[in-house]
Amino acid sequence: MKLSILYRGPLSSCNYGCDYCPFAKRVETAAEHEADRRALERFVNWVATRTSDRVSILFTPWGEALVRPRYQRALIELTGLPNVEKAAIQTNLSCRLDWVERCDKSKLALWTTYHPSEVSRERFVANCLELDRRGVRFSVGVVGLKQHAEEIEALRRELPPRVYLWINAYKRTPNYYDSEELRRFTDIDPLFPINNQYHPSLGRSCRCGHSVISVDGDGAMRRCHFIREVIGNIYEPDFENALRETPCSNATCGCHIGYVHMDELELYAVFGEGVLERIPAGGV
Repeated sequence: MKLSILYRGPLSSCNYGCDYCPFAKRVETAAEHEADRRALERFVNWVATRTSDRVSILFTPWGEALVRPRYQRALIELTGLPNVEKAAIQTNLSCRLDWVERCDKSKLALWTTYHPSEVSRERFVANCLELDRRGVRFSVGVVGLKQHAEEIEALRRELPPRVYLWINAYKRTPNYYDSEELRRFTDIDPLFPINNQYHPSLGRSCRCGHSVISVDGDGAMRRCHFIREVIGNIYEPDFENALRETPCSNATCGCHIGYVHMDELELYAVFGEGVLERIPAGGV
């Protein structure tokens, strides 16, 4: 069985304070961190038992995980497993990066995000260049706030041309962008118009629930992060019986980690093996 897993455990704290994020500067208790550690180790151990499967993992934490050594260890262990094809994680890239040398870097990928209000461009780009020197695959992204347009353009100039810079459209305000702003951001990220909409999804074919699942810290499976119905649990025998092709039950899908798996958008052809880490196969 070939399966992609979007794992989101109990972790819900972050060292950044972005004003649009509910987890900004949230601090967890020692007990909460311990619960997250146990859940993470259980998940990694479970993946190790799936010796006849081909598994890819994207960690999508509520907050920042890579400042926690346990997530670095998890990526080291996962990339060392023969049945794991890919282990990727979303991160603000504020951690040290020497740990990547203990990973199988052919399987490691980072989905990094730049937060202009929290870190200098100089420091963030320096970390990106360090990843590049260390031979780690990564994408770079930023929320497309209009007041950050010049900063985003500067970031594009300073990153190596081969590094994909994606822009997450700010969709909380309808018609947020005018035509010039749309052109400006599309010049930077040609895939921006795809992100800057809610795709009709009700009844549409999607790989989620069949070859792609969302898993929480207790092992509960959902089709994706945006459908709350639990379809099974990976820690139960024969959990595979719950995996089936089922049309989407949501009216729309507006997040990359959801709509990228919709068949009619044909984005697997665009991203190829870089679907989880958001890296287009042939550049953009």
